Amino acid sequence: MRHIPAEAQDEIRRRAIEALNNGFKQVEVSRLMSLPERTIRRWVAQMRSAGVKSLEPKRRGRRAGEASALGVRQMKRIETMVLGKMPDQLRLPFYLWTREAVGDLIAREYGVSLCPASIGNYLKRWGMSPQKPVRRAYERNDEAIDRWLETDYPAIAAKAKLQRALIYWADECGVRSDDVRGRSFALKGQTPEIRTTGQRFGCNMISALSNRGALAFQVFEGRFVTATFIDFLQRLVKHGKGRKIALIVDGHPVHKAALVKRWIAEQKGAITLYFLPGYAPELNPDELLNHDLKLGLAKRRPRNHAELKSAVRSHLHKRQKQPQVVRNFFKAKHVRYAA
Repeated sequence: MRHIPAEAQDEIRRRAIEALNNGFKQVEVSRLMSLPERTIRRWVAQMRSAGVKSLEPKRRGRRAGEASALGVRQMKRIETMVLGKMPDQLRLPFYLWTREAVGDLIAREYGVSLCPASIGNYLKRWGMSPQKPVRRAYERNDEAIDRWLETDYPAIAAKAKLQRALIYWADECGVRSDDVRGRSFALKGQTPEIRTTGQRFGCNMISALSNRGALAFQVFEGRFVTATFIDFLQRLVKHGKGRKIALIVDGHPVHKAALVKRWIAEQKGAITLYFLPGYAPELNPDELLNHDLKLGLAKRRPRNHAELKSAVRSHLHKRQKQPQVVRNFFKAKHVRYAA
């Protein structure tokens, strides 16, 4: 009965009562209409105590004018607090917004205790859904990031256009044999197992890409040092085929080393370094290439160091021949400014 419309429920009750009034027994009505006997008995008892009208369908849902647990202004204030800050910023003992955290906030602000279902209804009404959060460092300078997006990068782009220079974004990435990514289908409750080598090895890669789909990279071993970076810059200048290069990098100490500055000065304007705001990796499109590389390697299982390096080079060579894929990296939300 609960799973059919109210009109159909009323019709079934009406026919059952009519059959009882015509002399049918409760057991017979129950069998003929496929209803539980306890339901028929409950209807008869209700009809005898309160009359036939008590069996008429009742209006469902909240009545007009019925008060909500929170007033309109209270709901709006809680919504603004949840959307504008994280729990720890509001001095709540939570790291993420959960129904429990929102419930504690409501109880603290207005002394109202709500069940999880009610809190979930509020969150749904506010257009919210459970999502995996993105990590951001406390040390970020939001003013510097806004200045980069609104002033610094537009100036770099304008200067590059005037000089017919190529704009590249560069970054470094480390790949390890014990990095397991991706998902695999399996029976529910039975976590899939994969076979990998017990040895631990890795390699490093530095790359630079442009919003036109160009990609340059270099695979190297050991730590990322000044000599490695300068070697890559020399290759990148050759890759530019005589055109000036504007290279955008993060604030890694190697990028700002004295030897690098001296080498850049010796190039007499052939290449210029620009630095992204600190703790803002999402502004660098090359981070998406790093992610793409690690997802691509998840499809392979290198057994030794040589196979790993070969797999890295193979994936990046493939991307060099797919400029449309490289251009698609610039369609992501946080790097669309550079497209």
